[in-house]
Amino acid sequence: MKRYFLLYILILQIIVCAQTNDSSLINRDSTVTSADSLTQVQDSTKGKKSQDITAIIYANAVDSLIFKVKTKKMELYGQSELKYKQTGLKSADIKIDFNTNQLYAEGTTDSSDTSAGKIINTPVMTEGSETYEGSRITYNFKNQRGFISLARTKSEGTSYGGEKVKKLDKVTYFVKDGIYSTCTDSIPHYNFYAKEMKVIIKEQIIAKWIWLYFGGVPFPIPLPFAAFPTESGRRSGIIAPAYGQDDTRGWYLSHLGYFWAISDYMDVNGTMDYFFKGGFNLNSRFRYAKRYSLNGTVTAGYSNLHKGETGDPEYTQNKNWNISVAHNQTINPTTRFDANLSFVSGKQYFTDNYYDYNNVLRQNIYSRANFSKTWDESGNSLSLSYQRNQNLETGDINETLPSLAFSMYQFYPFKSKGRTDPADQKWYEQLGFSYSGDFKNERIKKSGNLSVRGGIEHNIGTSVSPKIGYINVSPRISYVEKWYNKQVEKHIVRVPVRDDSTGAVTYKDSLATNDVRKLSSVRTFNFSLSASTRLYGILQPNAFGIEAFRHTITPSISYGYTPDFSEDKWGYYGSYVNSAGRKIKYDKYEREVYGGGGGGESQSISFSVGNVFEIKTMKDPTDTTSEQKKIQLLNLDANLGYNFAADSLRLSNLGLSYRTQVADIFSFNGRSTYSFYDYDGQRQINKFRISEGKGLLKLTEFAFSASATLSAEKFKGKQEKQANEDSLSEEPTVFDKNNDMPGLYQESEPDFEIPWSLSLNYNYGLNKISHSKYSNISLSGDVNLTKTWKLSLSAYYDIFKKELQAPSISIYKDLHCWELSINWQPIGMYRGYRFELRIKASQLQDLKITRRRGQYSGRY
Repeated sequence: MKRYFLLYILILQIIVCAQTNDSSLINRDSTVTSADSLTQVQDSTKGKKSQDITAIIYANAVDSLIFKVKTKKMELYGQSELKYKQTGLKSADIKIDFNTNQLYAEGTTDSSDTSAGKIINTPVMTEGSETYEGSRITYNFKNQRGFISLARTKSEGTSYGGEKVKKLDKVTYFVKDGIYSTCTDSIPHYNFYAKEMKVIIKEQIIAKWIWLYFGGVPFPIPLPFAAFPTESGRRSGIIAPAYGQDDTRGWYLSHLGYFWAISDYMDVNGTMDYFFKGGFNLNSRFRYAKRYSLNGTVTAGYSNLHKGETGDPEYTQNKNWNISVAHNQTINPTTRFDANLSFVSGKQYFTDNYYDYNNVLRQNIYSRANFSKTWDESGNSLSLSYQRNQNLETGDINETLPSLAFSMYQFYPFKSKGRTDPADQKWYEQLGFSYSGDFKNERIKKSGNLSVRGGIEHNIGTSVSPKIGYINVSPRISYVEKWYNKQVEKHIVRVPVRDDSTGAVTYKDSLATNDVRKLSSVRTFNFSLSASTRLYGILQPNAFGIEAFRHTITPSISYGYTPDFSEDKWGYYGSYVNSAGRKIKYDKYEREVYGGGGGGESQSISFSVGNVFEIKTMKDPTDTTSEQKKIQLLNLDANLGYNFAADSLRLSNLGLSYRTQVADIFSFNGRSTYSFYDYDGQRQINKFRISEGKGLLKLTEFAFSASATLSAEKFKGKQEKQANEDSLSEEPTVFDKNNDMPGLYQESEPDFEIPWSLSLNYNYGLNKISHSKYSNISLSGDVNLTKTWKLSLSAYYDIFKKELQAPSISIYKDLHCWELSINWQPIGMYRGYRFELRIKASQLQDLKITRRRGQYSGRY
């Protein structure tokens, strides 16, 4: 009969003055202590005033529960359970002595097993998130000290145990014949063994003379001392180095350094790579984050690497550096600051310190910082930004410092407050105005020469959008004003040229371009008028699951006029006379950040037609939850223009674009261009092809791309997809525990939940004028060969050149608590392989075997 008791016990609070033990030392005797040390409780309350506190013990047992009032003892038999504050205990039998605040728990013999005397219902004690198992447990719930025989404990993906465990306080344990492992199997695939261990909960395990076992077989050489972290994630400590051999720089030690978890919101690390015959490389990363507010990373690197010996003809030395800053901050709902800045000494830094294609083949470094502010009431916005582009091949740098932009949302000054429906409004009520202003200062460093240009641009636009029947009409007038402090001046100069053989001097005309500092402005304007409508064609077959076909046609016509601002009356162009006596015009503002006024009058009319072909599916009459779906079959657009003000070639090329998408599996995009004019070689001449008897149109350009993406996940049912979505965590952690060391362990663990995936891309292009073409195909995919084997591959093939470029093969094997990865690039400049076998647990990932060759040598 199961009995439940709720016991209210009045306990005296005892003030005990105890000697503080040195928790950093492990003595042999400290792991072997008699049970008497737990039962002897000194009465230190004599002569002192006692304080009463109330504690509640919840107890139940299947067989019987006996409480001895006179002796203050309680005994529980048969699947007993006990809970006191944060401590819970389950065991076959439990005995409690309230005089000494001590309990004793043990299992019982399995009566059904007559041969081996199997013990069942052994004690399991929980304290908060910690769980302890053993054959016998002796525990003092007053001072929270105790013994566990044949103990085993699991916490945060790690397990440890031993023949005897002594609990010294809430967080400190001493273990005799201890075993530590991150393997969760009942018989660990590997473990560390030591005669004496000290465990500090949620911190570390300290031991001496440690033996490493693989499948129960010890490694012949022990470690004299070690400290193992018991939790994964961010923890301060030394970053253990890896070693290897590089083909050109000899033996090396890589990423030797220190990681400092400053707080929950920031950390920093510093690492070094040292090549015994090739120099060194230093790296550091500072990281900070505050959830929902800001996060950022600052990285820096310096390398001093050389090849060969000093004095050798082929000796080379490269000193390079790199600094990167990333910052993202939401100041308030309408204000943000984002920065992604990179500064590097040159391309050699990536060649010497990286092996992945994205960095080795990088040609440019882009940097950008932006502060933005919007006003919800008015819709106005302000942004202040910095941009930088560094060419790694030439060293040229283009940067904009700063760029300030203000944009005013379109407003309607004549709009009546009472009328919101456009059909009830007068035409002038729909007259809207907009404004945007921009200030920009550009610095261009090319071939060592620095050029600085700046300017301010104002854009004012006015438009109205009345609707005449089914036609939308949109007239618009735009006014642009640009302010500069510089312009250019060109003139012909006579340059003397000496003939080295005869000594004769002749003169040659040369064009000189000089900067002139002068405050000036450029004012331009243009006018446009457009009209568009929408036509529908519908066919309803109501067959084969299709309810209707719909063809949507969107024709539009627009007219635009821009004056010729190169005329002398505007004053934006200058002129000079060349040696042939011909007057040549030039734009005074051709070097400025917003350009000049533009030459040539434009009166152009353009036509465009958009076509969308769609189908609507029928509901399944047998399924009440089914819904109609709209599927786009094809988008086809065409455009054509005519410039009345041009002196020749007034009719533009005919452009076609087409695209289609089949769910999220297949997509096709293409474009083609046709010319109405004939060609003389690669030059278009002012003669229509039809007048020359060559047909109406000539195909000049054609290109398309097709891609297919397939995976087992795309074919999952709705319920399975929803289950996966519901299992995702809503709040990300401040720092990703699996990526505390970016650059050290960059490979992510493969996702075995997706059995296979395949991505195939094909690109084709043809230019019949320049007689150039390309055709290539790229493939990437992965497949689960078994539940623990995964194969990934990628390749790029140039069909015309018949070249296979950058093929890559990766193999991953899940070995439960270990993992095996093989990366192989069989051909190309950066061919090589890497073989690595390592422990999965992040706190022990430096316990690994690595073999590298080719591009992977000397890297980490």
